[in-house]
Amino acid sequence: MTEQTLILIKPDGVRRGLTGEILARIERKGYAISDLKLVHALPEQLHKHYRDHVEKSFYPGLVDYMTSGPMVAAVIEGRRVIEGVRSLCGDTDPTTAAPGTIRGDYGRDWGTEAVLNLVHSSDSAESAQWEKSVWFG
Repeated sequence: MTEQTLILIKPDGVRRGLTGEILARIERKGYAISDLKLVHALPEQLHKHYRDHVEKSFYPGLVDYMTSGPMVAAVIEGRRVIEGVRSLCGDTDPTTAAPGTIRGDYGRDWGTEAVLNLVHSSDSAESAQWEKSVWFG
């Protein structure tokens, strides 16, 4: 059974020229890119996307980070793709993310308010469906 997930290559990933490398890792794993676009996040989109975090203390810094530059939004598909892409991305803390993962190989603590961790990937089929609607309509 094929499923879909959403990834966002966040502003630090785009700014550092890692978009091609990140997408290549996903494709080399055997997953397909079924939709792709460059986006400039609006605060309203982030409010929808991060609806569970809006009231948390780190949310304003997250919005500043996610609106600091362009991002790439992609819909990725394949068997067990949600689990597979999350494994490719690695731990959300780039300092502790395992070597060989996107965050482990390219991320680190930059001393900023928000954690600059290069990518977002959906954590469930329900989240993927919701997040795709936020970024792709």
